[in-house]
Amino acid sequence: MVESYLVGVVQMNTQSDKRANVAKASQFIKEAADKGAKLVALPEYFNCMGENTGEGGNAESIPGYTSERLSRLAADLGVWIHCGSIAEENPDGGNPFNTTILMDDTGKIRCRYRKLHMFDVDLPNGVAVRESETKSPGNEIVTFDGELGHFGFSICYDIRFPEIYRVMAERGAEIFFTPSNFTLNTGKDHWESILRCRAIENTCYVVAPAQIGKKSKFDAFGKSMVVDPWGTVIAKAKDKEGIVLAEIDMAYLREVRGQVPSLKNRRTDLYTIAVQNR
Repeated sequence: MVESYLVGVVQMNTQSDKRANVAKASQFIKEAADKGAKLVALPEYFNCMGENTGEGGNAESIPGYTSERLSRLAADLGVWIHCGSIAEENPDGGNPFNTTILMDDTGKIRCRYRKLHMFDVDLPNGVAVRESETKSPGNEIVTFDGELGHFGFSICYDIRFPEIYRVMAERGAEIFFTPSNFTLNTGKDHWESILRCRAIENTCYVVAPAQIGKKSKFDAFGKSMVVDPWGTVIAKAKDKEGIVLAEIDMAYLREVRGQVPSLKNRRTDLYTIAVQNR
């Protein structure tokens, strides 16, 4: 396993032209790779927000339009890519999934995660958001153990449900991914606080790429960041598109877990967490 490496976190103002969005994401990935990143993480729906006005359709199969382009890029650059999320065609014919995939540095897809929790809310400005009307929820908590560490996957609204992070930590996860399109209203009060909590309570790194800018129903908060296992924000994006870099240091993670052994000190005689589907 690689003991230390740079992760590049991409912040985007994705709009409705998929071709343009994928091209922009590719440029940010190249920039991060040029600066030494071994792994690059993209935000939720990085390839298209709203009805696609460019190439590639709306929901896609995987492999498909977006994943094939990023697969070639990962192989060309020799970097791992966490592909934020895209709308994935439902093979059963229902609503698409909100899906993330992880590619290794040869361009091979190593795992796939479908968002579990649907964002169904009434916003203070009177706008209602009903993700469940347009997307299908996944049904599996997903982790992946590879050369860059043991990863745990989530998407946006999932961060409000700490149970899935504890399950992932119990399975061995050391680095959580939380690609998001957080609203400005909730983001200013909750985004950083929740991410730091998920890092502290599980002594894990949290890699949080985010959308920024004006979307069809709300303004996205941005503030993409990386939080270390102590809960310190070690990288945070400015209020614009771009990348930030942070070091993932597995020796430091082990050090923190030694100082704060909360995962070991759980009272499993009083409560248990289901960790099936390892």
